Amino acid sequence: MSDTRALLAALRRGQPIGAEPLKAFAQGLADGAVSDAQAGAFAMGVVLSKLAPEDAVALTLAMRDSGDVTTWDLPAPIIDKHSTGGVGDCVSLLLAPALAACGGFVPMVSGRGLGHTGGTLDKLEAIPGFKTALTTAEFKHTVAHNGLAIVSASPTLAPADKRLYAIRDVTSTVESLDLITASILSKKLAAGLQALVLDVKCGSGAFMKTPDTARALAQSLVSTANAAGCKTSALITNMNQPLVPSLGNALEVAEVMRALTSQASAPLKELTAALGGQLLADAGLATSPEDGSAKITAAIASGQAAEAFARMCRAQGGPVGFVENWARFLPEANIIREVKAPDTGYITAYDGEALGLAVVALGGGRQVETDTIDPAVGLSDLLPLGTRVTKGTPIARIHASRESAATVAEAAVLAATTFGAAPAPQPLIFERLS
Repeated sequence: MSDTRALLAALRRGQPIGAEPLKAFAQGLADGAVSDAQAGAFAMGVVLSKLAPEDAVALTLAMRDSGDVTTWDLPAPIIDKHSTGGVGDCVSLLLAPALAACGGFVPMVSGRGLGHTGGTLDKLEAIPGFKTALTTAEFKHTVAHNGLAIVSASPTLAPADKRLYAIRDVTSTVESLDLITASILSKKLAAGLQALVLDVKCGSGAFMKTPDTARALAQSLVSTANAAGCKTSALITNMNQPLVPSLGNALEVAEVMRALTSQASAPLKELTAALGGQLLADAGLATSPEDGSAKITAAIASGQAAEAFARMCRAQGGPVGFVENWARFLPEANIIREVKAPDTGYITAYDGEALGLAVVALGGGRQVETDTIDPAVGLSDLLPLGTRVTKGTPIARIHASRESAATVAEAAVLAATTFGAAPAPQPLIFERLS
């Protein structure tokens, strides 16, 4: 591709690139005209010479347009949420049906587990028969008739991103904010969204460990998405402990089912209402974020969100009656073992990444792409930060398929937990950007 060398030269000199060269480059990534060497040089160039804001937007749109872009003819806004990833984070499974119950249409294209974090698709596939791979026609039909669908990306969705992501992985250029932004938003914008809310996680269980790095990513995402024509806000949220007291696919689905029947822990509902409230306000379905949060809370409390989840479950192959009898359908582990506090004191910190990796080691995630996930394994009943315990108090339960795996996980949980004096309470939401 002759223009690629000129693009790379401009990038090397720190000059603006322009929309047309970036569009041609993205198409070359998708159809193979751009070589791996050129793609790697581009990725490294972006790391070393940050893109101009207009080029960041142009790259995002070019990657979006490298494949199919969904269009909609529906009577209400097309809206969605994206999380940057954390542990015990099952908000999507609660928020999507609540948004649908509040009048939005939610075409949620989700991912699988990455590193120490769980994946929405893996969680849904813990439900027997639930199908996340839909054709475009099935996807559009499900959203139009049920208000929502949660699916995997089709091969024709932003193919330039799929190619560039693989290159970034082997060239140590994954951490570039410009490339992260384009990767996330190209797929979301290809779903034809009119409004988007971002849950940017910050803390020990997140990819962004510090407020500064989380804020930089949130600002990049919000500014680029809005410049690309999608009304977008972000919340920077606390991931210094799991959002729910369970980590693992079936165990997290169970937490969502409890929330849909008004039995869940407060943080899950609180964050769901905050994210949904902001999104409803941005989409014109609420007069303010506070009004939107009240609508989300009411949709969950009234059972309307549960009805929306049930419609989605049936439409995507899940069992009839799952919402009413979820405990009967979800798989259970062979071995359940308590992890007991080694001393008296307060739980002052969790290494969230280590907890997530412990679940992966149990079989609840993938260590290589070809691994098969065991949906039943994980951790449950994890005590929240600030809990006072005495020696021998259970601080968590391990769900495992083998005794040897449970023993390894028990040691990992204890190593990931810090005990000491009572810690200061932490907010669930650190900051809002819109």
